[in-house]
Parts: sequence; C-alpha cells; structure tokens
Amino acid sequence: MIPDATETARSIAAGETTSRAVVAASLARIEELDGELNAFSRVLGEQALAEAATRDATPAVGALHGVPLAIKEELDVEGCVTTFGGLANTMPVTADGEVVGRLRAAGAVIIGKTNMPEFGAWPYTESRATGTTRNPWSPRHTPGGSSGGTAVAVTTAMVPAGIGGDGGGSIRIPSACCGLFGLKPQRGRVSTAPHPHLWWALGTVGPLTRSVRDSALIYDVIRGNLPGDLYTAAGDEPFVEAAGRVPGRLRIGWSTTPVTVGVRPDPIHVAALQQTARLLLDLGHDVREVNPRYPDPTAAFTAQFFAGIRSEADQVEHFERLEKRTRQTYRLGAWVRPRVIDWALRQTETVSAKANRIFDDVDVLLTPAIAHRPPLAGLNMDRGTIGSTLAALPAIAYAALWNVAGNPAASLPTGIGPDGLPVAIQLVGRTDDEATLLSLSAQIEAARPFPEWTRD
Repeated sequence: MIPDATETARSIAAGETTSRAVVAASLARIEELDGELNAFSRVLGEQALAEAATRDATPAVGALHGVPLAIKEELDVEGCVTTFGGLANTMPVTADGEVVGRLRAAGAVIIGKTNMPEFGAWPYTESRATGTTRNPWSPRHTPGGSSGGTAVAVTTAMVPAGIGGDGGGSIRIPSACCGLFGLKPQRGRVSTAPHPHLWWALGTVGPLTRSVRDSALIYDVIRGNLPGDLYTAAGDEPFVEAAGRVPGRLRIGWSTTPVTVGVRPDPIHVAALQQTARLLLDLGHDVREVNPRYPDPTAAFTAQFFAGIRSEADQVEHFERLEKRTRQTYRLGAWVRPRVIDWALRQTETVSAKANRIFDDVDVLLTPAIAHRPPLAGLNMDRGTIGSTLAALPAIAYAALWNVAGNPAASLPTGIGPDGLPVAIQLVGRTDDEATLLSLSAQIEAARPFPEWTRD
C-alpha cells in the first residue's frame, strides 16, 4: 500500500526510500488494478521512472520531491495529448499547464493522466473513447465524475494523490463516491493558465486525496494566480498550517434540504449528516439545524455550462470526432451568445450574495455531499443531453450552487454504508475561507478516521 503524499515525501526526504522505488511500486499497482477499474487514460511509465531517477540524483526542490501524482485529462502535460476525455485532439501539447508546472517545480513526478467524461460534462466517468471507469468499492457502480479516474487512482493507492477539476461538483462527487477528501477551492484560488478560465466562473482545479493534510500540502504548492486569470482569491494563510491547528468553537449549521427542487436525499446520507452533527457537538461546536434559503442558481449555471462546452469544443482539432452527445449539447447551447455569458456572470454575483447570507449566522454549512447512492456504472453512456442532465441532478443537488457562488466546499467521508459503498457529507465555508474547512476537516478526520480501501 503506497502511503499518502505527505508520508511519501517525508520518507523520500529521510532516505528511507527513493522516488524511483515509489514510482516503480505505483506502476506495478496500476498494472495490477487498472485493467478492471479503468482509471488511467495514459500511463507515463518510462518517463516517470526517468523523472524519478532525476529527483533521486538531485537535492530536494520542494514539498512534493519524488512523489508520483496523476493528472486529470483536461490539464496539459507536456508531450501528452490533452484529450478532454474524447478523440477530437491528436497533437501532444508542448508545455505543461500552470498547475502541472508548479507540481513539477515542487518535485512531483507525473505518472499519468486519468479518465473523465468528455469535457467533464457529467458526474459519471464514462466515455466513448476510454470506456467506463468503475468504483473500486464495487466495480458494478460508478466512481462519480467528472474526476472519476483520479478518484479511483487515489482510492486504490495507485498514486498517493491526484489532480482533478470541479465545475459543478467534479472533485466532490467522485470523492463522495470513493471515500476521499475533496476540497473545491475558492474561485480564483488556483490558476487555470494557459486558459483564462475553466467553464467561466464555474470551474476550479484541485487535488483528490486520502487525507486532509495531503489536500493542504498540494494546495500550498499549486495556489496562486497569473496575469490573465479571470478570477483571483484573497487570503494567504498557508493551508498546511490551517490543517494543523485546532479550529476553535465554530457555529455550524446543518441542512438536508437540496438546492435542486424535486430531489430527495437518500436516508443513508441523512443519517450520516445527523451522525456528523452529533460528532461536532461532542467536539465542542455550536451545531444547529438551519434554513439556508438557497437562491436558484439554475439560469447562471446552465448558461455557463453550455458556454463552457462550446468554448472547449471550438478549440479541438477534429470537431467531427466529438461524441454524439457532446455535439448535441453544443447545438443546444447555440443561444449562449457573448451577451448571455455576460449576463450569466453578473447573475453569478447575485446568486453568490444571496447564497452567502447563511454565513451571517454560521461559520460553516453542513449538508450531504450528494443526494443519491452511487448508481450502476455505464448507465449514462447511451443517454442524450437531456437524459444525462436529468441523471446528473441527484449528484449535483448540493454541489453546483457553490460553483456558481464561488465558495470553497469539501466532501468529507463519514464511513461505509450498508450497501458497501462510501458515504460522505459536505462542508461549505465563507468566501476565501478554505482555512476553516481544512482545520475543521482535520479535526473530524482525527476523531473519525477515513475509510481505507483494500482489495479483497
């Protein structure tokens, strides 16, 4: 079992192991497990071993020196085709994206790229190009999405940690389905360069991890902006320090009410939320049920969703190779002209102001992470845009609002349900306040350790 990124970095720095040994173990585990689970779209075996040898031959350069990581397909890795989960691109990119470049600068070794649905449009990791990715806790079920490949790779310790993206829950949903910690950062916390944005105001980039400390460690490496980024975030407290301190007594409001009308949370999730509320009371927090008075984010989210798909589709080399459903979505979004995008971005600010009223009375909002239990894998492959949208609603019912509002939000595992699949809750913080979420999440993790997947 490969340990988490923090322990891996420590053991390499202490001379207890080498980067090459860790990378070799990671590649062996991928070889052993990935044929059934389908996490990786490309494994960079020879390159990763060579990069690891270079790390071993040079002094440590950063917090992730020698640590192998996996990267979601939508992010640029030098020498790889950025496929966005499809077949429409064929030319390898000539440079790392900003996030990957920062990881390498901190000493990380890029071991491969992970599967996603085309353009990350759906919360289930299924693609005509790469097939169906499966949940390691039950391969009959989905690992969620769109960062499902990364989630599977991290859950099974094929890698210590990995990078995903979240435009409507795509870090939090697979984290919830697979028993990981997944923090969507504040909008603008992490640069999306070389692109000015990821789905306009919706998209963010960040890690999926087996521990809170790993998330903090990796965010401290990748956070920060460049000129040309559409958004920037405030606050400069190191996240590793935040995860290591006691949060103090917080006002925590909980609610099982979904943002999405007509969706009901599974009783397993309701029970997990209530158990977490009791745990937080025992930890000394002020915990009470609240009415979040959610605004309706549908109009702003829908416009940016279609605009994001269309902008990415317009940049691929072979539009005709896009999946039928993606081309249908592209056509259905023809109404999203520049004026509509401008309106949607203004509406985002209105939604954010209304959503953040809850934080006049509480410091953290506690909700289910997803409404449903992870569904069977492969069911979404043949659906069109409308059917896929309806199938997505239970997954994004608590998550997507916070992409529109921009707030940090984390999926935190609570254990394993009676169906053998992980259960999770969501913690939402004030604008720019990842630090409180990390501190509180670490306190919960210490009191109730996260589930650990093992192969039967």
